[in-house]
Amino acid sequence: MDLGMIGLGKMGGNMTQRLLLGGHRVVVYDRDRAAVDAAMDDGAEGASSVADLVARLEAPRAVWMMVPAGKVVDAVIADVAPHLEAGDTLIDGGNSYYKDTLARGESLAARDLCYVDCGTSGGVWGLEGGYSMMVGGDEAAVERLRPVFETLAPAADRGWGRVGPTGAGHFVKMVHNGIEYGMMQAYAEGFALLDRKPDFDLDLAQVAEIWRYGSVVRSWLLDLIAGVLEKDAGLADVAPWVPDSGEGRWTVQEAVELASPAPVIALALMQRFRSRDTESYPDRLLSALRNAFGGHAVKKEDGGGEAGDGAASEEGR
Repeated sequence: MDLGMIGLGKMGGNMTQRLLLGGHRVVVYDRDRAAVDAAMDDGAEGASSVADLVARLEAPRAVWMMVPAGKVVDAVIADVAPHLEAGDTLIDGGNSYYKDTLARGESLAARDLCYVDCGTSGGVWGLEGGYSMMVGGDEAAVERLRPVFETLAPAADRGWGRVGPTGAGHFVKMVHNGIEYGMMQAYAEGFALLDRKPDFDLDLAQVAEIWRYGSVVRSWLLDLIAGVLEKDAGLADVAPWVPDSGEGRWTVQEAVELASPAPVIALALMQRFRSRDTESYPDRLLSALRNAFGGHAVKKEDGGGEAGDGAASEEGR
């Protein structure tokens, strides 16, 4: 089927390639002309503008946005919507906040335009293995797009589905990413524990490889860990600074609003914040407090003490 693709970054470009390999006609646009030219080399039809892209599609049109969440999505909608007609569909495949999606869907529905939100997981590996897609939107609109989802998914009958009305797709993807935060944190803590046991001289890359097969903790995340450790088990060139995309924050906020306990996800998010604190004020305050209780405040030049150091001086306080 015909599809317009706006946004040809790593995921948008790869999704375009997968659709082309599946026999779809894809009209593409990106502010970076080099990205458009690269997609054209793969068989896509390049557009010179958003208006040109829409004009090249047959009604009812389907335009997929693969752009960063937030103001960029609003800007693209403002550019595209005036050129669309009643019955056309706009798809947001990025990580938008579901409450923003609800507002956008309501606004576009007033113009008889369908808004489909597709929470997409798969990263740069999706081109080869397919994407997991959590789809929200009008049932008829999603059904019209079935050929696109079936091509992008790992298989036509798995890895994707309509999970509910507009907003539901991004809500499910938000929780998906929150769970990912917790899983990543658990893996990181477990491998750190292995690394701190020099008695056994453990090969962490070997352990990861063993766990990848048959183990109850096997996962794609573990596959990625194994690949990282095989290249550099000591992680000497990796900065201990972990960003967050916003999805984890939204998940924790939603847990608070719904009074739904999510301590693991919340703590994993806090740990990411902690990773960026190169001059930790709370740690320095804790050290000063320990000193006030009669312990030894460790200065920067002293380095860390042994585990259990000073425990006696803190007992009975």
